[in-house]
Amino acid sequence: MKVLVIGGGGREHALVWSLLKSPEVTEVVCAPGNGGIARIARSIPTDVNSLDAMLKTVEAERPALTVIGPEVPLSLGIVDELTRRNLRVFGPTQAAAKLESSKAFAKEFMQRHGIPTAAYAVCTSLDEVRDQLNRFTLPVVVKADGLAAGKGVVICETRLQAETAAAEMFSGALLGTTETEIVLEEFLTGEELSFFALCDGRHAAAIASAQDHKRVGEGDTGPNTGGMGAYSTDGLTTSAMRDWLTQNVAQKVVDGMAAEGQPFQGILFCGIMMTPRGPMVLEFNTRFGDPETQAILLRMKTDVLDLLNASIDGTADSLDIEMHPGASVCVIAASGGYPGKYASGKPIHGLPAQPSDNVVVFHSGTAIKDGQLVTAGGRVLAITSMAPDLRTALDLAYAQLAKISFDGMQFRRDIGHRALDALETR
Repeated sequence: MKVLVIGGGGREHALVWSLLKSPEVTEVVCAPGNGGIARIARSIPTDVNSLDAMLKTVEAERPALTVIGPEVPLSLGIVDELTRRNLRVFGPTQAAAKLESSKAFAKEFMQRHGIPTAAYAVCTSLDEVRDQLNRFTLPVVVKADGLAAGKGVVICETRLQAETAAAEMFSGALLGTTETEIVLEEFLTGEELSFFALCDGRHAAAIASAQDHKRVGEGDTGPNTGGMGAYSTDGLTTSAMRDWLTQNVAQKVVDGMAAEGQPFQGILFCGIMMTPRGPMVLEFNTRFGDPETQAILLRMKTDVLDLLNASIDGTADSLDIEMHPGASVCVIAASGGYPGKYASGKPIHGLPAQPSDNVVVFHSGTAIKDGQLVTAGGRVLAITSMAPDLRTALDLAYAQLAKISFDGMQFRRDIGHRALDALETR
């Protein structure tokens, strides 16, 4: 069968790579793809910010299955439009994707359905922000309501910082787009966990857990990014906690969305904080995460096509989802200046000719210019590895990264540091 993947980042490269391993898949096409994806699958231009452009691409290619990678196409309603045309598509509807595209909707939904989350206030003006701040102790979290590519969350140590962040979100100065609502949220402490569940409108089935590193700087310092690295291990959650998160978070989301007339099908990414009061939801994503997906798909033994079909066909509860034992890691090589201003078009050197069984370099933001692979984004490469234990997986990833270079390249040297520290103190 022919599969079309919409998107052009590291997540989509990992999806294309995984789909090509399926015995049922005869061809994978990616739109728009990137320099790395073009090496393994036909890439065609499209605009993921334009519903019309994406629909024309699907109509031209006529795939047996379309897989939606990024959040923007979901928020535009691409799944709704393809479903109306009786075309097979993986991902949630526009209404179901509001769990990610609107932080205010997600918080109010969690409150309605008894899903544990931090105290919050939804504000529509700066005056309302100033008034509601009286309810919170510092630090306080200020969140843009809409999609912000992982950069719409500001942890504020002072009231002035919170008011400034909110003002810049309302004006558009912070993110480039104006917000009509922002969310104030209680600051939670604890270990963060990314929990992934496969949903089919009625059932939620646990896939795997990972831990992301959002801050650009080592030691979790500096501004938030789309993610500078991630790791996935057997020990991130116990089987009891995995079951608890499935039943008390993911399944409650599925049940709640169905009760509200908007069944949720696709991947539910639950950003969890393991607080002293118990697990609490920080946010939902309604698609595969990036860079967690790269680490998780490298570990996955189950055919990824089986996951996608189970979500569409309503059989997630009967699917046996298996992961390779051990650990996997993903380390992001980013452009200098990211997540702020950065230059593109820098030649990339030292990439392996072929991926190995245990190390794959997924491309997040690359392009081919005059026959040369060059940078074309803030996050450029996702060096991903798998091994029987986390330390070995990290050694493999960083050894590969040491061979790669481009002007201004930056990366964190401490991915997985919390897990390693915990191992050393045992």
